[in-house]
Amino acid sequence: MSLLSVEDAQRRLLKATAPLARSEILPLGEADGRILSADIKARLTQPPFDASAMDGYALRAADAPAPGAILKVIGTSAAGHGFGGTLGPGETVRIFTGAPVPAGADAILIQEDAEKLEGQAIRTTFAVTLGRHIRPRGQDFAEGETVLKAGEQLDFSRLMLVAAMNHATVEVFARPRVAILATGDELVSPGEQPGPHQIIGSNTFGIAALARQAGAEVIDLGIVGDDRVAITAAVDKARACGADILVTLGGASVGDHDLVQSTLVAAGMRLDFWKIAMRPGKPLMVGELGGMRVLGLPGNPVSSMVCGLLFMEPLLAKLTGRPPLSRLSTARTATVLSPNDKRQDYLRARLIRDADGTLIAESYGKQDSSMMKIFARSDCLIVRPPHAPELPVGAETAVLLLRPMVD
Repeated sequence: MSLLSVEDAQRRLLKATAPLARSEILPLGEADGRILSADIKARLTQPPFDASAMDGYALRAADAPAPGAILKVIGTSAAGHGFGGTLGPGETVRIFTGAPVPAGADAILIQEDAEKLEGQAIRTTFAVTLGRHIRPRGQDFAEGETVLKAGEQLDFSRLMLVAAMNHATVEVFARPRVAILATGDELVSPGEQPGPHQIIGSNTFGIAALARQAGAEVIDLGIVGDDRVAITAAVDKARACGADILVTLGGASVGDHDLVQSTLVAAGMRLDFWKIAMRPGKPLMVGELGGMRVLGLPGNPVSSMVCGLLFMEPLLAKLTGRPPLSRLSTARTATVLSPNDKRQDYLRARLIRDADGTLIAESYGKQDSSMMKIFARSDCLIVRPPHAPELPVGAETAVLLLRPMVD
C-alpha cells in the first residue's frame, strides 16, 4: 500500500464520517460546550412588557416637549413591583431600570434631567422624545421564535439566552465515545516500577486529554501486552462499551511484535488505509470494525500526538457536528530550514513575536519522535510540505498551533 499524503488521508477519513445521530437531554448547568441537536424556540416574550432602560420618571412625551415642564409624581414602578394605575395628563411615575412602563406613559426622563420640587412634583430640565429609554415588549425575542438552531455550540452567551427563553434543559448531540488501547510488552502504567527493559506508557494521557477537549467521552482500556488474545479481549470490550472510535497506540506496523493490525483484521476490521507520507507519524492506520472507526496511532509519543491532532481531532469535530478547529497559521522562520524529502514534516518549534508583532518560529535542533520534553515546550509545529525547497531566515512558513498564543 503506497503512502498517502496527509491531505488525502484527512479527506478520506472525513468523507466516510457522518455526525452522530444520538442525542441526550441535559440540564443547562451541564451543557457548556455541547452541540444543539434540535432548534430552540422561545417559551415566552422578552421583555414581557414595555420596560424602562434607565432610572428616572415615566411620563407622556406630549407633557414635556421642552425643559421646564412641571409634573406631579403619582407613584412608583420598580422591577418586580409595577405601578398599577394609568398616567393622566401632567402626571409622572418614579421608575427604575427594568420596571414595567405604566399605562399611559410613552417616554422616560432620566433622573439626572429631573429637578425635584416640593409636594411630590418634578421640573424637567431636558426635552423628552417619544419612546425615549423604553425597551419595547418583545425587543429581544418573541414567544415561539426559533432563536438557536441545531448545530450551534453552547457557550456562556448561548446558555444565558437559553435560560432566558425559560428552558431548564437542552437537547444536545451525545458525546462520541473514544476507547483508547495502549499496546506493548515494554509499557507499564505511571506510578509503577518499570522493569529493566520497560518504559512508562504516557501516550494514553495526551490522547485522552485531546479527545476530551474535542468533546469526546473517553474509555481507557489500559495497557495490554503483545498478545493477540489480550488485544482481542480489549477490542471486544471497546465494542461492548459502544465506542464510536477505537484508538490504538503502538503495534500498528507489521513487525514480528506488531500485532494490532493483523489482530483487528482477523476480528473483521476493514482496513481503509495505512501509512502516511508524514514525519513523525508515518505508520498511521485507519479502518472500520462493525460501525466503530479505528485509528491506529504510532507508539512513539510525539508521533502519536501529531497524528491525534491531524486525524483524531478533526474526526471528533465531524462526529460532534462542531466546526473544525483551525490550528493553521503562518510565521517567519528564525533559522534556515533544509530542503525536504517526499514526506510532510512537522517540526517542533517555539514562537516569539518581534517588535512589529510578527510571529517568529524557531525550530528545535533535535526532532526525534520520542522526545516529549521538546514537544511539551513547543508552541507550534512548522509544516514542511513534501519536496519543499530550502527556506532562508525570515521566510514565511505554515505552522500548526499547539496552544493559543498569548501576547
